Amino acid sequence: MPGYVIHLAVGKVYEENNEINNIMEFEKGIIAPDMAKNKAKSHYGLYSSQPNLNEYIRLNRKFDEYTEGYFLHLLTDYLFYNRFLTRWDSSIYNDYNKLNHTLIEKYDISIPKEIQQIVKFESGNTEILKRDKLYRFIDSVGKIDLRTILSKEDINFEKECWLEF
Repeated sequence: MPGYVIHLAVGKVYEENNEINNIMEFEKGIIAPDMAKNKAKSHYGLYSSQPNLNEYIRLNRKFDEYTEGYFLHLLTDYLFYNRFLTRWDSSIYNDYNKLNHTLIEKYDISIPKEIQQIVKFESGNTEILKRDKLYRFIDSVGKIDLRTILSKEDINFEKECWLEF
């Protein structure tokens, strides 16, 4: 799963491009899937890297800021693992910690109190994630028109023409 701060950065870009009436509820939705104990259940799939996006849409037909933020989280996970990452190992968690401060400053993020004790900070160079490529990912995902996606009945996310990162 991308780190909390990456999810919040995607959310900030999305907020800049869409009218969000209740930012707090939207951000609660963004962090909710990773706060759950059972990540498979909260991601509607076997793993957080393989969320069942259509199942989420089917079960949550009434969209509000919370469900929109939640779906943005799931879509970000899907794209991060299936379109963005070229390599994964546990050192990615150190990369998140090393990037958190930079992302907070770049995207003007306020860390919700629910995760302030969870978000960590480290210094040093990243091993897997490259800053410029991650910025492109965040900016691209944050600009996806979720509302059009959410209005469709069934989407083949594997064949959908997503942006290249």
